[in-house]
Amino acid sequence: MIKLQQDGPLAIVRIDRGEKRNAFNQALIAELRRVAMDLRDSLDIHAIVLTGTREAFSAGMDLEDEMWHCEDKTDLERRELYYTGVRLCEAWEALPQLTIAAIDGFAVGAGVALSLACDWRVLAEDAFLYVPEVKIGINLQWGAVPRLVSLVGPARAKRICLLCEKLPAALALDWGLVDHLAPPGEAVDKATALAHAVCEFPAVTVRMVKEAINAAAGGGRRAAAFADADQSQLSGAFEEAVAARQAFLARRELDR
Repeated sequence: MIKLQQDGPLAIVRIDRGEKRNAFNQALIAELRRVAMDLRDSLDIHAIVLTGTREAFSAGMDLEDEMWHCEDKTDLERRELYYTGVRLCEAWEALPQLTIAAIDGFAVGAGVALSLACDWRVLAEDAFLYVPEVKIGINLQWGAVPRLVSLVGPARAKRICLLCEKLPAALALDWGLVDHLAPPGEAVDKATALAHAVCEFPAVTVRMVKEAINAAAGGGRRAAAFADADQSQLSGAFEEAVAARQAFLARRELDR
């Protein structure tokens, strides 16, 4: 599901779950976190581009994943499942290297959340972002809410999360949710060009400056996102939320 390519000081991490359109399941989450932990210790890699396929960065959380069907697990085991995505985003945000999410096609829900854990986002001009969590009765988690608010402000964050509208590339750039646009199919090319430009500078200075900015900007983020996975587990168990997920899956089957 993960392909890792190195180009000098640059690593390109590609997600590809085939027909699942890179929807997150526990195996993919674990593998992406392991890749981040491995890259963290590299002194040869100075920038990382995280991308998906030409069709999709990620379709969000796989609604067939075991976290939605864990009635036989203990309370602690269920809570651990809900926190795997939180720890994934923490691992990517904590990387000392510059990280850039290159998004073709679309990023949905958890895919948006993971891209927000990166330093920059490059979005193809024909791509879009979409946060439909409220539609299926859960909150946006993985620590994404404070990251989102810091980029677009509270009013726009509410519009993104509560109206569940697809956000086109031009509007995402205008709102500051993404940093650069690229021609269709060229998000990775634009992201790698930016990464190579930064790699021209002293690596130790780049890491120090990134970490200083993150510390200044994100001091209260963990407190603001505290227990968001617990909230998701709670809200996802509500009768209305279960019915909303079932209806969503039924519509998706009809669309195939």
